[in-house]
Formats: sequence, structure tokens, C-alpha cells
Amino acid sequence: MGGTMDGTRQRRRGDTRRRIQDVALELFAEQGYEKTSLREIAERLDVTKAALYYHFKTKEEILVSIFEDLTQPIEDLIDWGRSRPHTLETKQEIIRRYADTLAQAAPLFRFMHDNQASVRDLRIGESFKARVHSLRDIIVDPDADLVDQVRCASAIFTLHAGMFLLQDVGDDPEERHKAVLEVATDLVTQAHRGARSS
Repeated sequence: MGGTMDGTRQRRRGDTRRRIQDVALELFAEQGYEKTSLREIAERLDVTKAALYYHFKTKEEILVSIFEDLTQPIEDLIDWGRSRPHTLETKQEIIRRYADTLAQAAPLFRFMHDNQASVRDLRIGESFKARVHSLRDIIVDPDADLVDQVRCASAIFTLHAGMFLLQDVGDDPEERHKAVLEVATDLVTQAHRGARSS
């Protein structure tokens, strides 16, 4: 019986933590990270600042927790990619999974894009850059020439561009997602063939 109560309490605490993250990200996106205060987050949640402090002491703690939760699939993907053979199928699967991860965490990545100066000063900026470099290192063949290395890096950039630069291109988001994924996959495929033929 006590285990169930603990489980319920844990779930409720998890729900509150998630609500804080969602509301904070909403406010960060609306008015910018720098202009958002803990007091405003507490007010939007309709809780006291003390209740907010129970979960997070600073807004950076909130942002780091959002980043860690939403980018965990990237860490998992890096671990998976490192354990796989360096085949074209592995590279294509990495591109596909990374595209899905970006789509699922779109509000966070849009916030990071729109608040680059703030993000650069926080540890999440360096952490995200390191993860993107790790993905690049997995899909680039060690013996690839420079053009094919650029193709692989461009495949990742294409997925980012699909989220930030192509929002107003086409009417159907699903069609846009497919088109972006097709271009990114083509780049990795070309690079892989280039490395194999040299």
C-alpha cells in the first residue's frame, strides 16, 4: 500500500515539474529568457514562488531540465549510432530518428534558435553543440573526403533548416517534413557512396 502512495506522490510531483517546464518554456518563447522571471512563472502557474522553489531554484535550472528531458532521445541516438556498424542504413536511420526528435522537441529548439545569445551563455548551448558534433562524427566516414564530410554536416543542417527556415514553405507541415527528410537522407546517401568509391 505504501509503495502505491509513494508512486502516486512521485507521479504528482512529476506532473508539477512538467507543468513548470511547459509554462516556463511558453513564457521564455513569448517574451525571451532574459525578460522572464521566476515570479512570472509562478504567477502563470498560479502557485507561490516557494512552491516553485521546491522544484527549481533558478530559471536556468528549469531550462536545463527542459533541455535534458527533451534531448535525452539525442543522447540515446548517439549511443545507438556508436554501437552500430558504419553502414548506409545506420546513417539513414540516424537522420530519420534525429528528424523525429527535432519535431517532438520543436518548442525547445525554436526557443534556442530565437534566443541564441542567451543560450550561448548557458551550459545548454555547448551541450547541444557537442551532441550535434557527435551525430556528425557518427555519420561521417573516417576516410571521407571534404566534400562528403560537408554533405553529412549539411544533412544535419537541412533538418535544422526544416524547423527554422522553412516554416513558411508549403501548406502541409507533414509534406514539408517528408521533403526535408528526403533531402537530408539523399545527402548522407551521396556522401556514403562517395566515401565507398574513393
